[in-house]
Amino acid sequence: MRPSGAIRWNRSHLSRPLEVCLSNDRNVDGNWAIHWLPSTSPLALSLPAPTRVVTSTAESTAAALLEPTRQESMVSGDRGSGNQIGGSEPQVLVIGAGLAGTEAAWQVAQAGVQVRLVEMRPVRRSPAHHSGEFAELVCSNSFGALSSDRAAGLLQEELRRLGSLVISTADQHAVPAGGALAVDRGRYSAALTAALEAHPLVTVERREQSELPGPHQITVLATGPLTADALAEQLRSFTGRDDCHFFDAASPIVEGESIDLGVAFRASRYDKGDADYINCPMDREQYLAFRQALLEAEQADLKDFEAESAHFFEGCLPIEELARRGEDTMRYGPLKPIGLWDPRWGDVNDREVRRANRAYAVVQLRQEDKGGRLWNLVGFQTNLKWGEQKRVLRLIPGLENAEFVRFGVMHRNTFLESPQLLDATLQFRQRPTLLAAGQITGTEGYAAAVAGGWLAGTNAARLARGLESITLPHTTMVGALTHFVAEAPCRDGRGKGRFQPMPPNFGLLPDLSERICDKRRRYGAYRDRALTDLATSLEQQACAPRTTSPHRQI
Repeated sequence: MRPSGAIRWNRSHLSRPLEVCLSNDRNVDGNWAIHWLPSTSPLALSLPAPTRVVTSTAESTAAALLEPTRQESMVSGDRGSGNQIGGSEPQVLVIGAGLAGTEAAWQVAQAGVQVRLVEMRPVRRSPAHHSGEFAELVCSNSFGALSSDRAAGLLQEELRRLGSLVISTADQHAVPAGGALAVDRGRYSAALTAALEAHPLVTVERREQSELPGPHQITVLATGPLTADALAEQLRSFTGRDDCHFFDAASPIVEGESIDLGVAFRASRYDKGDADYINCPMDREQYLAFRQALLEAEQADLKDFEAESAHFFEGCLPIEELARRGEDTMRYGPLKPIGLWDPRWGDVNDREVRRANRAYAVVQLRQEDKGGRLWNLVGFQTNLKWGEQKRVLRLIPGLENAEFVRFGVMHRNTFLESPQLLDATLQFRQRPTLLAAGQITGTEGYAAAVAGGWLAGTNAARLARGLESITLPHTTMVGALTHFVAEAPCRDGRGKGRFQPMPPNFGLLPDLSERICDKRRRYGAYRDRALTDLATSLEQQACAPRTTSPHRQI
C-alpha cells in the first residue's frame, strides 16, 4: 500500500526538512511500517504509548528492547528529558566509525537518543585504511558464509532479525561470492556513511579523540584494532593493563581485465551456486616454484618494538607464513584444489581423466565490486614489499600480466584483555558508563564486530534512558561471543598469554539437548535453537516488568 500520511520534521541542523511517512503496511510484528524520505535508510521513532513503531526492514521485535517508550512524541518535536548522567537530555558518545561504531551509533539513534559519532579519518589516517568512509572493510570484502547453518551465516541472520543497519546494507550491496556474503566495498561504505550523516539524531565529528571521557558521559569505545596511540595510552592507564596485540594483513586486489581466462576459469567449489570465483590452477612444479619464491621474497620491515613481539592471528596468516610452515600447508589452506574443476580438462565424472588432469593447487580470486572489474586474492594476506608482491604473485598461472590496484599490507591489531575488564553487556566493570565494541574486545571477523556494536549501542541507549542493560542468551551466536569475551578462562587469574581473538563458531554454543552425529544436521539444530531463543527472548523483554538488577539476560 502507498503511505497514508506524512509527518514533516524540521531540525535546525539539517540542511533540508526530513519527511517521515507512516504507511498502512504492517510488518511481521503487526506494527506500523515507517518510511524515511528522501533517504532510503529507515528511521524508527518513539511514539506515544501504546503505539510502537519499528523500521520497515526489521524482521523481529528488536525495537522492544527500548521499551518502555517515552510518553512524549518525537513527532510533535518534544524529545523528552531522558535520564542522561550529568545532563538533562540523553546523549551518547561513540568513538570510532568502523563496523562496530557505525552499528552502535545507529542503534543509539534508532532508540531516540542523540549520539555524537567521532571518527578521526580522514583528518588522521590509520596504517590500513584507504578512505574516510564509515565501516571501511580493510582485509577482505567478505562477511563469510551466508548460509545460516554456518557459524558466520547464523550470526548474520541473528543480526538481520535484530535490525542491524550494517548487515542489511551488506545485503543491499552484495556481489557474487558463491556461498558467501561479499560486498562492493566502495558503495557499501558510502551508503553507511550517508545513512549516519543523514540521521537527525547523529552528529558526526571528524577529529581524533585523544582522551577517554569521564564517567558522566555514556561512551561506546569502538576504535577497533588500530586505536590511535594517544587514546590507547589513556586506555592502558585506565585499565592498568598492557594491551594485547597480534599482526593482521590484507590481500592484494587486481584488475579483472588483466587476468588470463585462457588459463584461469570461473567456478565455485563443488559447483555450489553460480561460478562466482576465478580460479588459477597450478601443477606440482608451478606450486613448488611459487612456494620457493614466497620463502625467498623480501618482507616489509617491522619497527624494532614490533619485531620483538610479532605474532600473527592464526585465522588470518600471511601467505608467506603459511609457506614457511610446510610444503603442503598452503594446499590444505587457501590453495586447496578439492572441488574445483575446469570443464576444459574433460569429464569430471571420468576417474582416469580426473586423476590425470586435476590441479595440484588452486589460487582463488573473489569479486570485489559490483561490476566485476576488481578481484581480490582469497587468503593472500601478505607483508611482502610491494615490488616483491608484483614479482611473486605474477608467477601464478593466469596472473602473469596482472595489474595491481592495491597491494597487501600488514598492520598491528590491538585488543583488550576483555575477560578481566568487561561484563557480557560489554560495559567496563570499573566504569559501567563506558562500553567497548568490535575487534578491540577480542572478537574476530566483520559480523562479530557488528554484533558487538549492536549490543553496546543498544545498552548505551538503555543507560541513557534509565533502563538496565541486557545480554543475549548463550545459545545465540551474538550472546555466545559477548559472553566469551567476558568469561574466557584465564591461566593465572590475570588472563596473560591465554586470551586470543575469537571468530564466530559453533564450539562457543552450549551442547544440544540430544546428540546429533551428522554435522550438517547438528549445525542446523544449533541454528534453529538460536533463532527460536532469540525470538523468545525478545518477546519476553517486550512484556517483562522493570527490575532494578544491574543487567538482565533476555
